[in-house]
Amino acid sequence: MKCPFCGNLDSKVIDSRLTEDKESIRRRRECERCSKRFTTYERLETQPIAVIKKDGTRQPFDRNKILGGLIRACIKRNISAEILEKIADDIELEIRNNPSNEISSSDIGNLVLKHLKNLDKVAYIRFASVYKHFDDIKEFTRELEELQNT
Repeated sequence: MKCPFCGNLDSKVIDSRLTEDKESIRRRRECERCSKRFTTYERLETQPIAVIKKDGTRQPFDRNKILGGLIRACIKRNISAEILEKIADDIELEIRNNPSNEISSSDIGNLVLKHLKNLDKVAYIRFASVYKHFDDIKEFTRELEELQNT
């Protein structure tokens, strides 16, 4: 494993343990050259999933895009990074449990909306306003009214 501090390729594992979700292994490492410590995560390699964009193009699934959208929607909300990581993990698990190895970007957006609706209404509206491309205030108001009625 390459040291992020000095670039040395030799490190030793000091500690290994399962993460809370039991889906990856957290390894604490120490560089053999500079003696600085760093953490790595090891995950099971899974079958690649293709995301079908609205224009019909396909690109590889990237969990970090989901997490980025969640973070942007939850800016200045009292929501911890751990909760957002958990939501991203849950969404990825739902996608990977799907029998198909393809999913549309709109299905991913709907999964994010479903989780945000239960978490924080303001974050939900922020995400929905970008995801649903509100063209005018009427669409935005309609979405707010639907949210209040749930």
